[in-house]
Parts: sequence; C-alpha cells; structure tokens
Amino acid sequence: MGQKMTSAYASKLIRKLNEDKEYWLELERTGHLYTAAVGETPVIPDYDYGKVASRIEEIDNQICVLKHAINKANVESEIDVEGKILSADRILVRMAQLNGRKLILDNMRKQQPQKRLPSGYGARTTVAEYQYINYDLELIRNEYDRIDREISAMQLALDHYNQTEEFEVEL
Repeated sequence: MGQKMTSAYASKLIRKLNEDKEYWLELERTGHLYTAAVGETPVIPDYDYGKVASRIEEIDNQICVLKHAINKANVESEIDVEGKILSADRILVRMAQLNGRKLILDNMRKQQPQKRLPSGYGARTTVAEYQYINYDLELIRNEYDRIDREISAMQLALDHYNQTEEFEVEL
C-alpha cells in the first residue's frame, strides 16, 4: 500500500532528499582520499564506499518515484481555471509560454512613442535619428495586463491543486 500525498508535500520531500544526498556526496568528496606525510600516522576519514554509494542510490530511487508520481498526477489532473478544465502539466507549459510573451510585452509597453537615438562621437551616425514604435501602445498594455491576469489565475488554481489534491506514491 502506498502513501497519499500532495504535490506540495512530495516536492518538499524531494528537496529534503536532495539535501540528504548532498550530505552523502560531501562525505564522499571529503572522505575518499586522505593525505599523510612520510613517517606520520595518517588520520583516515570515516568513509565506506559501499555505505555511501548505497545511500545515494536509495535517495536517487526515492526521488525518481516521487517525481514520477508528481508527473503522473500532473498529467491526470483536472484543474478548473476560470471555467476551463486543464491538467497541471498543460498549465505549466502554458504558463511558461505566457511568461515568455509577457516579457516581450513588458519591454514593448515601456517604450516611448518616439525617442532620439544617440548621435555624435562613438554613435552609429552623427545625424540625429529617431526611433518610433510601430504599434498601439494601449493595446500592448491591455495585452500585458490580460496575460498577467491569465498567468495569475493559472498560478492560483495550480497552487490550490498542489496543496489539496492527493495522489498515491509507492515509496
């Protein structure tokens, strides 16, 4: 019988397992070699390859099981985002796409309708040049706001899902 958990809890376990793995990797980094001067009694670190390797393998296997369970739950989920039913994995992909678009629109909405480009010494030309936007600034601002609201709605729905919906994990 497996264990029920939420995505948020599973992610927390993965972070903890990665911290544990880092501990064992550090033991390996600092313990697999030692230095001693000729004639000196060496101080040999407490290191057991079999124990360390076995523990790292165990941790990696647990992380794989948890990540697979999260991925499976993300694919099978049904999350209501303002009346539209989406899976968590689709929300994650869509949010990444929208965040990329939002970045472009953020740059565009910050542009002045007209600006003078640098001229003179070190510039491209000594003649005064102007740069103009070739779009409706208000439309871009509205699009930015719409995308920001869509991302926020998805994030809130995803956060709720991650905190409340449980799935089975065979650890």
